[in-house]
Amino acid sequence: MGKFELVKLPYAYDALEPYIDKTTMEIHHSKHHNAYVTNLNNAVAGPELETKTLDELIKDASKFPIAVRNNGGGVFNHNFFWSILKKNGGSTPTGKLADAINSSFGSFDEFKAKFSTAAATRFGSGWAWLIVQNGKLAVTSTPNQDNPLMDLAEQKGTPILTLDVWEHAYYLKYQNRRPEYIENYWNVVNWEEVASKFAQVK
Repeated sequence: MGKFELVKLPYAYDALEPYIDKTTMEIHHSKHHNAYVTNLNNAVAGPELETKTLDELIKDASKFPIAVRNNGGGVFNHNFFWSILKKNGGSTPTGKLADAINSSFGSFDEFKAKFSTAAATRFGSGWAWLIVQNGKLAVTSTPNQDNPLMDLAEQKGTPILTLDVWEHAYYLKYQNRRPEYIENYWNVVNWEEVASKFAQVK
């Protein structure tokens, strides 16, 4: 067993039905995510990198081999993605997070539209993100397995929400209908967890 391990999901594979189907979740977690963990362990084998934490590998991604960037990002991004989903999610954020969204975007609906557009228009594979940037919220997207914590990100910030728009995240159920997948994603967002991540940003 390597240094990094596949995280256990905080819910069953079928918990996010009908919005994210059981088969997709099982393959996504046990095959795709697990492969990133295995490949990251291989990439950091040796004295130079074996003491680095995942956060350190992400933050200084440009300083390490491309396999560390790609697989480290794959592990971090998926860990993060699973954590902000839940059965019977959705609704709307409340409290300080809701206030911050309204302040930064005008309204929750305007935020949703901007985030959904970022997810829908990310060319090829990648991720959409809600980040804290200089005390304000911003929406961004990243290619492949990059994320806004990386030193080479075009738009840097601390993520509090994400959506995986790699085809393997939705193709079995939605085929080429990425906008439909994005629309249904809002039904499984764990806003309590997002608010918790927001509250932890220094």
